[in-house]
Amino acid sequence: MYAARRERLRERCAGGGSAAALVSRPANVRYLAGAAPGGAVLLLGRTEDVLVCARPPGEEPGAERPDEALRTHVLETPGGDPAVAGARQAAAQGAESLAVEEHHLTVARHHALGSVAPALRLTDLARGVEQLRLVKDEEEISCLRIAAEIADQALGELLESILVGRTERHLALELERRLVDHGADGPAFATSVATGPNSGRGGHRPTDRRVEEGDFLSVCLGSCYRGYRSEIGRTFVIGTSPADWQIELYDLVFAAQRAGREALTPGAAYRDVDRAARHVLDAAGYADGLAPLTGHGVGLEIDEDPQLAPAAMGKLDACVPVTVEPGVHLPGRGGVRIDDTLVVRCEADGGPELLTITTKELLAL
Repeated sequence: MYAARRERLRERCAGGGSAAALVSRPANVRYLAGAAPGGAVLLLGRTEDVLVCARPPGEEPGAERPDEALRTHVLETPGGDPAVAGARQAAAQGAESLAVEEHHLTVARHHALGSVAPALRLTDLARGVEQLRLVKDEEEISCLRIAAEIADQALGELLESILVGRTERHLALELERRLVDHGADGPAFATSVATGPNSGRGGHRPTDRRVEEGDFLSVCLGSCYRGYRSEIGRTFVIGTSPADWQIELYDLVFAAQRAGREALTPGAAYRDVDRAARHVLDAAGYADGLAPLTGHGVGLEIDEDPQLAPAAMGKLDACVPVTVEPGVHLPGRGGVRIDDTLVVRCEADGGPELLTITTKELLAL
């Protein structure tokens, strides 16, 4: 599997006039090599591919082993730069040009590559690996399903506990502990728990505010399983029956989220998916203050291509996992966010596959 991925990248590089490539972005190294030890780079060379590491892979607790078919080179000198060593090896293999990930390298590191192998012509690999990562294979989607199941389990258990009087920070820590208890590598991102006037804010950092009766409680979490990440967001009411304004706002965001989910078809433009969800909120008078995007891709990173945004260019393919996460926040009152991870599927395969299945009913906890 990893060799096939490397071969696809090699073909892309050859089409761009480069016989060798140096991959340095950790998620891209992992995608092509099966593991990304700290600071490691992957050289796709003219004669062989080499994973260049600062220390032997697998030393870190729980670290995965790289592809056994891939030669590993460990630096002899502590503190050396694997990227510099990789460029040196590319030159030794007779490469005349080397494609590098300029969007990941620092200027200083780029200069170092040029100085150690001045005969190499450095070109930009751009986002070539990220483009390969867009469409997931079934093994990747299986990991995403498990990551989503773990997040669903952790959230479901929290909803069965007593919430009134507990702080946002405490609830976030408990959710992250439950993720690990259920088999996650760890949280996919910093868990967000927001109560009362904080609810509905995207990316809210938990505070010491305590949960109170009548609050909206919005939660956004995700788990990481074998490197693959999920995301789920739900909003609830605490303790009592929801107020009329809470029901109206929730129903509106739910309608927007449903419109976004239903727009996830192969061939749909990224911006059309965003427009489907955003139009529902715009029409209700909530155009101001909406998030800059409706969703994004997920995989080895929690926020990867594609971006479902008003100006985004491109169209969806089948087997692309994305989030749909509209929300509305009313200053001083709170708000609603509903967030799912789905995989784009064609209609013949049942339409978009919902990975996060915790109920979206407005529950009073």
